[in-house]
Formats: sequence, structure tokens, C-alpha cells
Amino acid sequence: MGFSEFFRKIYLFADSSLNYLLQRCRLAANGEYGWKSFDRKTGKLMREQQPLTKKLKLILLFNPLTEWIDTTHLMRLWIHNKSVRKGREEGTPASHNQIKTFVETYGINMNDFEPSDIEKYKTFEDFFIRAHRPGSRPIHDPDDPAGAVVVADSRVVTYDSVAETKKLWIKGTDFTITNLVMDVQLGERFADAAVASFRLSPQDYHRYHSPVTGSVKEFRSIPGDYYQVDPIALQSGVNILTSNARSYLVIETEHFGDVLFVAIGATDVGTVRIHEKFQKPGTQIKKGDEIGYFQFGGSSIIVAFQKGAIEFDQDLLDLSRQKIQVSVEVGMSLGKANPIGKKIS
Repeated sequence: MGFSEFFRKIYLFADSSLNYLLQRCRLAANGEYGWKSFDRKTGKLMREQQPLTKKLKLILLFNPLTEWIDTTHLMRLWIHNKSVRKGREEGTPASHNQIKTFVETYGINMNDFEPSDIEKYKTFEDFFIRAHRPGSRPIHDPDDPAGAVVVADSRVVTYDSVAETKKLWIKGTDFTITNLVMDVQLGERFADAAVASFRLSPQDYHRYHSPVTGSVKEFRSIPGDYYQVDPIALQSGVNILTSNARSYLVIETEHFGDVLFVAIGATDVGTVRIHEKFQKPGTQIKKGDEIGYFQFGGSSIIVAFQKGAIEFDQDLLDLSRQKIQVSVEVGMSLGKANPIGKKIS
């Protein structure tokens, strides 16, 4: 038995043992074990609802010892294959039986979605990519192209520079915009960009929307792994966002210059979809327009603005500097264009 097989069996043993112990202790329910979040809608500070099993597994996977052991990238391969298998399972008719329990566990308000009747979804995958009911997520100042909006129902942190982002939130040793987009010239244009990092959990709505009004300048899809995007993982030394599968758009705007939108897959996400029409340069796009969707699992979105182009909303900046995520909904205000500092390439 090789080292890779030995490591895989050790992880599977630890995983099954942890599940058993927590079930015996009746601690496996979805409690508020996740990262600290401020709900922008209610004004309440809380911890994200997350199974304790997942929390402890994240600590097991993303710590200095495991990062040192995983020089063979075995963990990447195992998680990638597991994610592909999970995606296939969620597309089968049998997966429909999971929907009712999932909705009840996470308290999902189905009145926000269309259809609202869970029996109308044939598979869990169909339910996972459910659409909002028209009007359930109003767009902030929809006719003002100088305003940017939240792109997903998610938890967001915002920082005025890539350097601040790396210092406080994304600790992967390899994180740069150049590595994120795999393009030196594009990366240079966003070298010290202002960054909004959105993280979606499995219970969230998993369609994503344009932050700004403009036209598509560039599209690219990059294959990769499917690491977790939980804050524990992002603040480890593992290069999460520059390793995971991702697709990006560059949106050319009048008020912000070029804006970079990167949709990043994660554990259990089989596909990152950008709607075909937005893959074509020159296509007009309005803030709030649906760009695409993720399939089952957690996922992440990075929106980068060229240096000086945006003034993020102050509440987002203040909480982010305290390493507190803000729970937000599609269409909420993200920030305003800064005409004095605007940089257009």
C-alpha cells in the first residue's frame, strides 16, 4: 500500500469516527458553529449555521500538519473525485427525498422562490439551482450605473486592496489576481484592486448576478480543484481560490472602468455555469442581471475593482476589518463609483 492510499484510509477512518462520536453525543445537528456573521437585514450578530461535524473536519483538513503532509496533492484528488460523485447523486430522482429535510433544517423561506412548492423539484439539483420569485430581491438604485450591488445571497467581506485582503482574509500563499485569472496582463491591471469576496453556503440561493452595468469584455473558464471555501480553509496556507475551478468575466463600465467577476467552485460543486450569452464579448449587461449559477455545494465569488474605482459601503468595510462577514442578499448596495480615483484601462 502506497503513501497516498495510506493517507486516504487515515482520513476516511477519522471522518467516520468523528461522525460516530458526534452522533453518540447528539452534537451532529446543524447549530451555529460557523464563522461570525453580521446579518445586514436584521442587524443581528451571529454565527453561521453549520454542522459541527463539518466544522471539526475543516479544522482536521486545514491545519499546518495536514498542509505539510499533503505535498502529494492527494487531498485535492480525493476531494475533487468526491465532489464529482456528489454532483451526480444530486441529479438523480432519489435525491428529491432530501429536499424537505434540508428546507426544514436551514429554515429556508420557500416563498422567496419560484416554484415555492418543493414537490415541483424533481431532483435535489433542480432545487439547489432554484430561482428567486420576481420582486423578492429588489435591486438597489437599478437605474444608477454609478452604484454597485451585491451579487449573491451570501456572506461578504470587502477590502480596499489585495494586500489588505491577504492580510486579513485570504491567507493562501499563492493568492494574487494574476494567479486567480491565469493571465499576467489582466492581473497587472488589477494588481492592487479593491476586492469583495462573497461566500455561499449549501443552503443559499446559488444563482449569481452582475454587480454593475456595462458590457462583457472578456470571458474565460479555468479547470481546477474543489476545495472548501469556508473561512477556516481560506485562512489556511492552502491556495484555495487560485486552485479551484473557476470562470470569470471582465465587464467594461462607464463609471468603474473594468470590473472583474470570478465565480469559483468548491466542495461538492460539479459545475460553474456562466450563461452562454454572457460569454460573448460586447454583450450588454445591467446590474442585477443573472450571470449564471453553481451546482450543488458551497462556492465563492470574487469581484475586483481597479485601484481607486469604488468606495465600498462603510458598514461592509468596518465589519470586514474586524474579520466579521456580512450576511447579504442579491441587489443590496455594495458601493459607489469614485469618479476622482477612477482608473480605466
